[in-house]
Amino acid sequence: MSKDKSEYLINRKDNQYEVVIGLEVHAQVTSESKLFSTSSTKFGAEPNTQVSLVDAALPGMLPVINEYCVKQAIKTGIGLKAKINKRSVFDRKNYFYADLPQGYQISQFKDPIVGEGKVILDMPDGQKEVGIERLHLEQDAGKSIHDLDPKNTLVDLNRSGVALMEIVSKPDLRSPDEVNAYVKKLRSIMRYLGTCDGNMQEGSLRADVNVSVRKKGTKEFGTRCEIKNVNSIKFMQMAIEYEANRQVDLLEEGQSIDQETRLFDTKKNETRSMRSKEDAHDYRYFPDPDLLPLEISDDFIEKLKLEIPELPDEKKKRFIEKFKVSPYEATILVSDNETSNYFENVIKKSDVKLATNWIIGELFAALNEKNLEITESPISAGNLSKLINLIKDGTISGKIAKTVFEHMMEGDKDPKKIVEEKGLKQESDPKALEALIDKVIDDNREKATEYKSGKVKLFGFFVGQVMKVSGGKANPQLVNEILKKKL
Repeated sequence: MSKDKSEYLINRKDNQYEVVIGLEVHAQVTSESKLFSTSSTKFGAEPNTQVSLVDAALPGMLPVINEYCVKQAIKTGIGLKAKINKRSVFDRKNYFYADLPQGYQISQFKDPIVGEGKVILDMPDGQKEVGIERLHLEQDAGKSIHDLDPKNTLVDLNRSGVALMEIVSKPDLRSPDEVNAYVKKLRSIMRYLGTCDGNMQEGSLRADVNVSVRKKGTKEFGTRCEIKNVNSIKFMQMAIEYEANRQVDLLEEGQSIDQETRLFDTKKNETRSMRSKEDAHDYRYFPDPDLLPLEISDDFIEKLKLEIPELPDEKKKRFIEKFKVSPYEATILVSDNETSNYFENVIKKSDVKLATNWIIGELFAALNEKNLEITESPISAGNLSKLINLIKDGTISGKIAKTVFEHMMEGDKDPKKIVEEKGLKQESDPKALEALIDKVIDDNREKATEYKSGKVKLFGFFVGQVMKVSGGKANPQLVNEILKKKL
């Protein structure tokens, strides 16, 4: 996929179209119980073991709002720099599906709990602001399972009634790369806040993707199609690319685009029609008669603001100003709270620049190879700090440090002990190094003469020979200093 956002509407000679994208992100609220019942929300339980009478919609069962979920939604709104609405209303959204036991979903329509906000994206060509239209609370449906029985669809209601925050963006996104950055930033903010774990594999974060295309320079939006329930960023990007090109093909052939809901087939890498797109009136929204309007005081909101931690944008600014890391490095280091905490623990007692390079370079590469999160790192922040100090004080070279690092990845071992056990300590005795260098020069008299006659590039050859003879243990800085004198 092209990184140039203007080029990815592929194979168009004059590239005259642009894509317009809006996302409806469904984020599961981090809460031990559901939005309107006390049932557990724990992932992975046996089917239909976390279903209360309310979740099953048995007659006479009344919903009771979970205050903690309301707080989580407001905190998310604050994190999105959005307006918190002091009065919001729960509505019934009527549609009929096997895994929706009530025959309606309790959601919010005209009066959501959170209004307009914004998210700032760090893109290669600069920052971009994406508007948030709204955030509303709603209950999740159950899950239909089609692949366990050849003749029947099975229904698991464990997810029924779980609290969701639907975060609706404005149609400000213009490429799959921007969607990638937007979802990651949104997930990062919610993880910092502790309001959603963002675990897409468990369905905690998924999105409906609205896609339309238009001629460049046109102000009016094209007819949009909604791609339902896409559960990975990679699939979102693939679905957008396919759908945008499908729509351009139709327009180029003189056909119209139908407003509809589509599904993304991950095996065929294509979208396919699911149903004609419903409008709000199709759902026959009306206020839920079992739930009073939600009224929130200024004092309630102000108390929640006091619980808001330092968020990614503020932390990035602090890292740049205080630790003098680059904007690129800061963006990576603040991508999630665990990474930023790890970094700050490492630099408590070690060099910032070296720590930054080792975390972003060696550590991230090793964790990616083993498919581990930073919280699962075999190397603790304390031991990485010790390794960096061994490099800084000249005990080991950067090259030897990589060998030590590999041993540390096998388990959280103290790098000092590894250096002692493996005999990896760097040779920093000037006299011992002089003897090595004298031997190397003596063995390569011809090249030494060439160097002195002006072939200065041969200096690297001599450094390499000394390092080879020393088994990589010679202090490179001292080797350079002594060689310059000797040659």
